[in-house]
Amino acid sequence: MLNNETIIIGIDAGTSVIKAVAFELSGRQIAFASARNQYTMGDDGSATQPLGRTWSDCISALRGLADKVSDLAARTAVIAVTGQGDGTWLVGSGNIPVGDAWLWLDARAASTVNRLNSRPDNRARFEATGTGLNTCQQGPQLAHMDRYMPELLDRAETALHCKDWLYLNLTGVRATDPSEASFTFGNFRTRRYDSVVIDTLSLNHRKSLLPEIIEGTEITHPLSADAAGATGLLAGTPVCLGYVDMVMTALGAGVRTAGQNAACSTIGSTGVHMRAKAVSDVQLNAEGTGYVITLPIPGIVTQVQTNMGATINIDWILQIAADLMSEAGKPVAASDLISRIDAWFAESRPGSILYHPYVSEAGERGPFVNAHARAGFTGLSIRHGFPDLIRAVVEGLGMATRDCYAAMGNMPLELRITGGAARSSALRQSLSAAVDAPVRISERQEAGAAGVAMMAAVAIGAYANMDDCIAEWVTPLLGEAEAPDAEQARRCDRLFAAYVDVRQAITPAWDMLAAQP
Repeated sequence: MLNNETIIIGIDAGTSVIKAVAFELSGRQIAFASARNQYTMGDDGSATQPLGRTWSDCISALRGLADKVSDLAARTAVIAVTGQGDGTWLVGSGNIPVGDAWLWLDARAASTVNRLNSRPDNRARFEATGTGLNTCQQGPQLAHMDRYMPELLDRAETALHCKDWLYLNLTGVRATDPSEASFTFGNFRTRRYDSVVIDTLSLNHRKSLLPEIIEGTEITHPLSADAAGATGLLAGTPVCLGYVDMVMTALGAGVRTAGQNAACSTIGSTGVHMRAKAVSDVQLNAEGTGYVITLPIPGIVTQVQTNMGATINIDWILQIAADLMSEAGKPVAASDLISRIDAWFAESRPGSILYHPYVSEAGERGPFVNAHARAGFTGLSIRHGFPDLIRAVVEGLGMATRDCYAAMGNMPLELRITGGAARSSALRQSLSAAVDAPVRISERQEAGAAGVAMMAAVAIGAYANMDDCIAEWVTPLLGEAEAPDAEQARRCDRLFAAYVDVRQAITPAWDMLAAQP
């Protein structure tokens, strides 16, 4: 029986941390536990993670949660799981892993992405999925394996994603969700696999690897006896397979409220910018970039553009400052300087320095794809000091955010933001001015786990539909809207045209630099 003591457990399996979060049925977060997850980067561009380790870390997080919540097993009405998107997690006979998982960070499929993007039928694939090809995705990764490592796929029976792998361990069921299935191998309009897409990826002969698609708000499977023994939870507890973590975080942070679609940016190491839309409102760009990812709401999807680098640009410039200060005899860590960002920003004068935040060695993927793209300042003069560089970097994140939303249509009327960087007033001001819209942050902690827990709440009948759940779990936690500074918004409007001009004009130089030994 559902009551005030009932708990929903949301699992959010990130690339480096797995979190288990306990929520009351009303949405109040009551406890949190986590376990570090590890991955390995190789000189060949590989980024891999052991499947067995990921499951054992999930167990550790759930066991840690039980240490914090009295009688957790008996009080848990449902468990829900989401996780890092893209990547390829292969399992074979007996659900045994076929090697380590290829993560979204893995770059080995770059040549295959280039080959598939050059095919004349690639536009048809993009029109179906709404998603541009990149090395992150399972489709190009499987196509690359099929050409260069076919023995891997010969040994595999099913290609899963991270959350699907954990769901398999929790329930014994091989399945995936509509979000990752449709943006990789399917059609966002039907939420099913699409033969045109599979054919364009040259994977018709491997389509048996694709698991069943299930809708987590409607279908759950019971926690298996083996998983119950490992986690300490009760066998038979319903388990909900969530959508990919990107949209679960946006759902928890307010990408849709009061039955109305909104925009949400997650500013973390990467930048994720999305707008909830009716399917009929999706505008696919001519460049064929971005994602269209379904929400667990009938007829509603998110259109997404993602930056390879967001706060890593700030980390980079703070590390330079820390190194110089340390060499001057005052040991300083970059993390010690984070609290000074807003003060440095306030010390600077609004000027005309542009910063393009392509500091990631993987280049950029949104709203354009170029592995050779690199960061740079434009407009420096002798009068500029370090605070001005800080302002330029922070404002560069705002310009990149605008660049992404411009690729999806008009600017949003309001922008909800999440991620640790949202605590910075300088960043909030810059985002607001760049898109010329009020920004609003959510007090919701662990938005990804909350988003998938909301799906589970609907699945067990605690709410009639997702919008009813949003009304109680999300809307009350949204802060007051912070309006843009009108003068700064006009300045950003002028600078943005130059920002795009520089980005487009410098492309040949990036290619030349990349060709240097």
